[in-house]
Amino acid sequence: MGQTLTILVLLGSSLVALLLVLFARREASAERHAARSEAAMLREEASARLAEVKRREEHSLQREKDASSDQRNAQQYARSLEERTSVVVRDERRLARERAHLEDERAAALAAVARTTVEEARAELTATLLSRAEADAAVELRRLERRTQATAEERAREILVEAMQRQAAASSADHSTTWVELPSEEMKGRIIGREGRNIRAFEALTGVTVIVEEGVNAVQLSSFDPERREIAEVMLAALVEDGRIQPQRVEAAYARAVAGAVQRHRGAGLDALSAAGVSGVTTEVVDALGRLRLRTSYGQNVLAHLVETAQIAADIAAAIGADVEVARRGALLHDIGKGFTHEQKGTHAALGARFAAEHGEDGAVVNAIAAHHDEVRPESLEAVIVQVADAISASRPGARKDDLDAYVNRMANLERMVLEHHGVTRVLAMAAGREVRVVVEPHEIDDQGTQALARTIAEHISQDFTFPGEIKVTVIRELRADAIAG
Repeated sequence: MGQTLTILVLLGSSLVALLLVLFARREASAERHAARSEAAMLREEASARLAEVKRREEHSLQREKDASSDQRNAQQYARSLEERTSVVVRDERRLARERAHLEDERAAALAAVARTTVEEARAELTATLLSRAEADAAVELRRLERRTQATAEERAREILVEAMQRQAAASSADHSTTWVELPSEEMKGRIIGREGRNIRAFEALTGVTVIVEEGVNAVQLSSFDPERREIAEVMLAALVEDGRIQPQRVEAAYARAVAGAVQRHRGAGLDALSAAGVSGVTTEVVDALGRLRLRTSYGQNVLAHLVETAQIAADIAAAIGADVEVARRGALLHDIGKGFTHEQKGTHAALGARFAAEHGEDGAVVNAIAAHHDEVRPESLEAVIVQVADAISASRPGARKDDLDAYVNRMANLERMVLEHHGVTRVLAMAAGREVRVVVEPHEIDDQGTQALARTIAEHISQDFTFPGEIKVTVIRELRADAIAG
């Protein structure tokens, strides 16, 4: 039994060894097969690469042959072209010599016929040609000038018409009266007061005639002086709103209206700057502009004229490519000197230019102000635009009325003449100049002197002042005594 097991073990070991040998041989055979396959693939790849290299080499050789052929062809063409060029040059030289010879022969023939030398004939021909060229140029220049002038005039008309159309505004206004609306008819009685004391106090303080008409729910304030009319309008509006009207309240309302004038000036100046599109001015300039709201020039409100002129100037400057801001600013300020003519000597253009320079305005703006009436030479296109815009605003139909300024000057002269008398402190021309109220200093003129002064003033007016109809002179002497109980 033991021997059998031993034999079986030996047989099993032999079989295992035999199997291992067979497996090793199988693996070796597989590896050899794989190696042969890989070698075959490498040989094929090498053959393919070798074939590609040969193909590229053959292509390169062919390109070299083609390049050599092209180079030979180019050289042949260049030689051919050079030969042709030389032939052309020789022909041109020959033709030039022949042409020069023919010209010399012709010039000699012309000189022989004309009995002059070649140089003289050439000089004469040159002079003739120059003369003809100058004449033709002069004709063409005149034609171009006429066409340019016609075009420029047409374009200028278009620009001005467009600027005027944009700024079309009403031109009629009531220059000597102001209407104040009333809440009821009963308010008229309060304004008049008992035995007319309220209306007398109102007219004595303001120098404005109060006209109360039946059937109209308003009262009319009449005066040639727009500042007086405005103060009266503010007073009356305040009194009507309060409802309690008596002489003491009339005096208080007058004081408040006079004190508020500065604020009204400033508000009007700011409104004008906003309407004209101008900013960056000093407070003094704003106030100076605002004071012009009560000034007129031949019936045209000066501040409204300035705003309109600024808008027109800006439109013209934008249309022709000028500096819009300089034109707008110069136009708005061009008449600002009219607010100083009664205080300082000089024309309003010179005073306005000096005022603008003192308050930091640019030199171009100052020149536009000074030159708008040709008192100085305009130094810029914008200064000329200001002149044009000023003329457009002032000359449009209905903008100005000579008779109103004449009337205002007449009333002012009447007041100044009466104010020259001794003891007179205030003069008010009322009722379109048909009445003059004279306030005197009570410590210098007594009650009997008022009668004599009234007669003296009336005689003075009759002798030195021309007027239709009659002028009533009223001398007012009022003595007040105040005391405080404490």
